[in-house]
Amino acid sequence: MLPSLVLLFAVTLLFFSNAPSASSAIVKTLPGFDGFLPFHLETGYITVDEENNGQLFYYFIKSERNPEEDPLLTWISGGPGCSSFFGLAFEIGPLHFDIKKYDGEIPKLVLHPYSWTKVSNILFIDIPIGAGFSFARGSEPYMGGDIKSSKQVYKFIRKWLDEHPQFLLNPLYIGGDSYSGKLIPVITNEVIEDIEAGLAPPLNLKGYVIGNPIMDPRLDTNALIPYVHRMGFISDELYESAMKSCMGDFQHFSNLKCANDINVICRCISGINEQFILEPKCLQGYFDCPTRKLNDRRSLMDRSIELTTPSIVPNPKCREYGYLLVEYWANNETVREALHTQKGMTKAWEYCTRSLPYVTDIPSGLPYLINISTRGYHALLYSGDHDMVSTYLVAQEALTLLNSSIVDDWRPWSVDGQVAGFTRSYANNLTFALIKGGGHTTPENRPEECYAMFERWISHKPL
Repeated sequence: MLPSLVLLFAVTLLFFSNAPSASSAIVKTLPGFDGFLPFHLETGYITVDEENNGQLFYYFIKSERNPEEDPLLTWISGGPGCSSFFGLAFEIGPLHFDIKKYDGEIPKLVLHPYSWTKVSNILFIDIPIGAGFSFARGSEPYMGGDIKSSKQVYKFIRKWLDEHPQFLLNPLYIGGDSYSGKLIPVITNEVIEDIEAGLAPPLNLKGYVIGNPIMDPRLDTNALIPYVHRMGFISDELYESAMKSCMGDFQHFSNLKCANDINVICRCISGINEQFILEPKCLQGYFDCPTRKLNDRRSLMDRSIELTTPSIVPNPKCREYGYLLVEYWANNETVREALHTQKGMTKAWEYCTRSLPYVTDIPSGLPYLINISTRGYHALLYSGDHDMVSTYLVAQEALTLLNSSIVDDWRPWSVDGQVAGFTRSYANNLTFALIKGGGHTTPENRPEECYAMFERWISHKPL
């Protein structure tokens, strides 16, 4: 009798250790998608602030290849204040929206052929609290910030793995893009410190991925003027005058001549789509002079305008029209029920929430990046060459500051026999990839190239 009881106990324990927690659910169908989902989707909440009942919402998608052994990639979107569903539905997830003029019906979802879930498990996290479906108790808006968000993501990862111990041994990667380029080095540093301190259970951290990073205001701002000059948006004479009058510091307008030069430059580029300079500018952005300062940089957040206001609904031919569709979709009650979101949530879902109180209390992610780079973790830093929000010069300057020797110098890399971009590898196990024709959210407009980049890199193959 005793062996039978032991066996029963073991089977029961195994079942509960692999079953979703009470705060999570398996999603088999979604409104707008025909039939059953051909992949494993789990959604749920993890409490990261017990005092205020602060809970982060997540979407977990198993790898389509070998989920038991493939890497676990955590993904946070930028903003700050943008839902990770943006990364899922427009960048690296298995579903995309069928972009058609809205007719009052639930927008349609289609399969994405270049999803990164083909080779990795991905955990999309809505951060900070108040973004996407994440929430906290109370009538007052929840105050977030760089430090608080970074600590909460780390707490989330630990608690999620406690509830999903079958993924503890999978290689763990911390990833994201845009403004999360400031947070990822901090989160990764937190994980490394606890690993080195011997905290149990140890997380199997293997590396990190940062796309089109916004990580340091000085780098972001000072790289813009050289970039727009290289792209031919300003004349040689104006560029040279600005370099001289501003003494290479475009973050602080040190004299009247510098301010005047910057104002002329700003007028030259104000009509360009800063997210992706090859596409038309359909909505206003932060380079609209002179009402905004040149260094007011909010990445994805600047796309989050009141899209439903009839006077500024974008043309269906514009990329931003898809962001309007996702808001129609996520605010549908049947969608919320299917995703098992917190019942009683009344706030409108926005892919980027502009109204969140948020403290930018990490001046720069660079010191953290420099610190973790000395540990030799597997790292990928990528940029699109047509991004004017965080230009590729920012990533290159950050890499220079890491002061690591080059092991594979600048060279083209290809997809289907065509040059997809350029790459360089460093002795500290870090790879930089430039994607030809890529914008600020590069996987959105260069999906095939970015999938090839990620698949090769995550498999430890050269680009």
